[in-house]
Amino acid sequence: MATIPITARGAEKLRAELKQLKSVERPAIVQAIAEARAQGDLSENAEYEAAKDRQGFIEGRILEVEGKLSAAQIIDPTQVDAGGKVVFGATVDLEDEDSGDAVTYQIVGEDEADLKHGLINVSSPIARALIGKEEGDTAVVVAPGGERRYEVVGVRYI
Repeated sequence: MATIPITARGAEKLRAELKQLKSVERPAIVQAIAEARAQGDLSENAEYEAAKDRQGFIEGRILEVEGKLSAAQIIDPTQVDAGGKVVFGATVDLEDEDSGDAVTYQIVGEDEADLKHGLINVSSPIARALIGKEEGDTAVVVAPGGERRYEVVGVRYI
């Protein structure tokens, strides 16, 4: 299995989710199944079916998170020395060359991406256009909405 890049913050969020699933969600669903079983005829018991479906989802998510953590390559952006180049984990200040709007993004792993918080997936079109650029370079992003040009104003490793 290939390694999955993830920031230390992202890995911690996955560990917290795994702990929640194993210590809270799993026992709760086991209890719900036991209560539904106690009601008698399982063939017509909607609560039992719903609880079993939920159990399947929880167990699947536990396996998925464990797999991601086992394949994770944890990268601490503060320890990166990329000589001012945009790399995984870097926080990049950009200026849209057309509108002049300023935006800031951090390039993170797939599970951490949240555009509302400025966290973009390393495999997104904008991140792919930014990787390897330096301050003063122009990144051309080909996205579904058309071509956009961004000037790299700053690169930080925070």
